[in-house]
Amino acid sequence: MYDSVRLEKGMYHLANRSFTQALEAADPSAQYVGTELAQLDAFERQLKRFDIHVSGDNCDLVEKFFTTTESAVLFPEFVRRAIKRGMNESILPELTAATSSVNASSCKGFSIDETDGAYSVTTTEGTVFHKTEITESAVISLDKYGRLISASYEALRQKRIDVLAVMLRAIGHKLAGAMAGKALDVIKNSVTPVSSAGSSIAYTDLATLYAQFTDFDLNTVIASPATVANILAMTEMRDRTLDAKGQVRLPFGAKLLKDASLDNQTVIGISHDYALAYMTGSDVVLESDRLIDCQLDRIAISIHIGFQPLMPGAAAVLNIAS
Repeated sequence: MYDSVRLEKGMYHLANRSFTQALEAADPSAQYVGTELAQLDAFERQLKRFDIHVSGDNCDLVEKFFTTTESAVLFPEFVRRAIKRGMNESILPELTAATSSVNASSCKGFSIDETDGAYSVTTTEGTVFHKTEITESAVISLDKYGRLISASYEALRQKRIDVLAVMLRAIGHKLAGAMAGKALDVIKNSVTPVSSAGSSIAYTDLATLYAQFTDFDLNTVIASPATVANILAMTEMRDRTLDAKGQVRLPFGAKLLKDASLDNQTVIGISHDYALAYMTGSDVVLESDRLIDCQLDRIAISIHIGFQPLMPGAAAVLNIAS
C-alpha cells in the first residue's frame, strides 16, 4: 500500500525511469480501482500519506515537505510538476502535432516528397501508383533551454505551497514561451511566405492566409500581441465571442493566439494536427538531491528540445508589408 512505500533519493536516479514511474512500480494505481483513492496517482497518494496539502484553504507551508527525511523526497517532484504545468499552459502544446523522446542531443527526422503525382490522378490496372517518398532528413540538433532558480530555504519555508507553485508555474510558462519561439522560427523557415495587400493587416489578408491551405484545415493563427490587437479591432471580429475554453476564434473557426517572439510583420497559420513535430532529449531535469537537502540557493532546471516541420501544406506565413 501507499503508506508503506520507502522513499529515498535514489528513486530520482533510476535508469530509464522517472520518479513517478518508480513510485507507480512500487504502488500501482491499478490496485485502487473502485476505491476513494482511484483518482490519485502514485505521487498524489504520497502527498496524502504525509498529509501535505498543496492547494485549497488548508494549504500547507513549504516546510511541511521537510517534516521527515522521506517526505522531503517528494519536494523535487512537486517542483517539476509545477514547472511542467506552467509549460503546458503556454502556447507550445497548441503548435505541435506529435512528441518524440530521444536519448541524445540530436536526432534525424524525415522529409516527404510528393512531387511524383497528384492524389487526384487515377490509375488503370497494371499501372504503378504515384508515390509519396519518405526519406531520412538531416540531423536535428536539440537545443538546451534552462533557468537558474536562486532562493534560500529560509526565504521559502514559511511560504504557502500554492504560492510557490504559482511562481514555479510562471517560470515554466516563460520557459515554454521561449521554446515556442523556436518552434515558430522553424515553421517560418520551412515555407515561402505570402504578402499582405497593404501596409497594415486587413481581413482580406487573413482570407489569403486561409487560402494557402488546400489539403489541411487552417485551425491556428499566431501573431504578435500588437498584430492580434489589430485583428481584434477588425469589423469582422466585432461580434466574435470566446469559445468554451476561453479562446478567441476567427470567423472561419481558427484559434487566434499571440506570441511575443513574433515581430509585427509576421502572421503564422498552421494545421495543428499536421504541421510540427516536437522532439525532446529529456523531461524537465533538476537537481533533486539539492532540493531534498534544502540547498535551494542555486537550482538549475533544463530541457533539451528540437522541432521539425511535418506535412507540406500544413503551415503558411503571411508577411505584412512595412
